Amino acid sequence: MAEAANGRLVIVGGGQAGFALAARLRALGDLRPVTMLCAEASLPYQRPPLSKKYLLGEMALDRLQFRPEAWYRDNAIELRLSTRVAAIDRAAACVVLDDGERVGYDRLALATGATPRRLPSAIGGDLEGVFTLRDFRDADRLSQAMAAVKAAGRRALIVGGGYIGLEAAAVARLQGLDVTLIEMADRILQRVAASATSALVAALHRGRGVDLREGAALAHLEGRDGRVVAAHLADGTVLPVDLVIAGIGVAANDALAREAGLATGNGILVDEFGRSDDPAIYAMGDCALVPFEDMAVRLESVQNAVDQAEAVAAHLAGSAEPYRPKPWFWSDQYDVKLQIAGFGLGHDETLTRPGAREGAVSVWYFRGGRLIAVDALNDAKAYVTGKKLIEMGVTPDRVRLADPATDLKSLLPA
Repeated sequence: MAEAANGRLVIVGGGQAGFALAARLRALGDLRPVTMLCAEASLPYQRPPLSKKYLLGEMALDRLQFRPEAWYRDNAIELRLSTRVAAIDRAAACVVLDDGERVGYDRLALATGATPRRLPSAIGGDLEGVFTLRDFRDADRLSQAMAAVKAAGRRALIVGGGYIGLEAAAVARLQGLDVTLIEMADRILQRVAASATSALVAALHRGRGVDLREGAALAHLEGRDGRVVAAHLADGTVLPVDLVIAGIGVAANDALAREAGLATGNGILVDEFGRSDDPAIYAMGDCALVPFEDMAVRLESVQNAVDQAEAVAAHLAGSAEPYRPKPWFWSDQYDVKLQIAGFGLGHDETLTRPGAREGAVSVWYFRGGRLIAVDALNDAKAYVTGKKLIEMGVTPDRVRLADPATDLKSLLPA
């Protein structure tokens, strides 16, 4: 028998979206029973610092945790750690745990996130010394391995030139490792950024000593006694390596939804209120495909996880206000902060503008003549102004924008 739901909200996942949903519900005065089912043994915590300050040893795990244990108790949130959901029984309105226990729900929220793709075992992905970065335990193992490699003065290989791979490369260089980064595409950040931004970030890493190779594919990893010792590239190059980090993207954790018969694509399809095609089941964060400008997209960011979860909380509490994504992202690499406002998918033109300070630069994206995104490297003014313009639906005069002498604030409507 499933336990009685009694209006209960069950949240599957203890990441940013799951926590934000529970916290916002309570902030709105919604006192329905809430149960959070978290696969990890740790209290819910932030994940972006794992590839930055936590990996560098500059931030402890307790500083990553959203709230102490007492907060959940004080807010009548049942927090169940080390608890894995095996299936959703929609007919019985319950989730089935991996030990067979059934937990009933009135509303179910899937905040299951995404999982980093691993290198296939057939090409050496299971060798010792090959890492992905998903949780703090991965970061701990990687930090220990980096320290050992650093002590031996050896080489790290980063596979993949997306943000995770680039952040890992920066940390490895800051740790004193010799770093090679390979990207199979013609340029790094090809899926998420304009060629101008890719070139700026590539120059940053090369200037810090990273051997960055674009258009370079991994054929296989070579092992000795079960440990990685070399990487064979598709062009025949052989690189001696002691540590490999895979930064080859993530896959949405949508298996529970798919196996329950919910509509999925590259994630769980939801409407503007976060509802799946079963009105009792919501999804949010990295696992969800959200409506955005006549598209269904996965917005892999803390901002989207929080904003969408809070919109779902408001809907559960009685609001009829739909979620309208206003995307923004960031990435810290060395002493450079890359801030991104908007979503540059489908852009047909860019404009690069130098900032007022040395090293500051921004790349502005347009589609059909309309401003849709801006990438700002160490240029907070460009980021803030661009974000405001995009949210207001205002496209600035191109000539004035291109002129470094133009005060960006003057581009905003009076």
